[in-house]
Amino acid sequence: MNEGIVSENQNKLLVIWSSGDREVALSMVFMYVLNARKNDWWDEIMLLIWGPSAEILGMDPDLRAPIRELINQGVQVTACRACADLFDVSDRLARMGVQVDHMGEPLTGMIKDGWKVLTF
Repeated sequence: MNEGIVSENQNKLLVIWSSGDREVALSMVFMYVLNARKNDWWDEIMLLIWGPSAEILGMDPDLRAPIRELINQGVQVTACRACADLFDVSDRLARMGVQVDHMGEPLTGMIKDGWKVLTF
């Protein structure tokens, strides 16, 4: 093993938020991601909105301000288009500044490239 070689993706974090529980979003997902960004714990952070989290974000107005703050802090916030379409919230998420894309292939690539993955 080459101990002196550090993968360029070792300090990149992908947070997969799939829970439809608003308290998980407010007290865990948003809190960790915001603090990680503000404290430079990671060079790059992407928050992936996946599954039921797309629905709750699209429907709960109290979750919009924290998402805008994450975006303003430089977190890349992306939603899975298939999930968002399933819950009919793609347009709402896009209006919040969330990038809405098909994520199967990009997610697979990030995992294969060595991104650290945290799921909620």
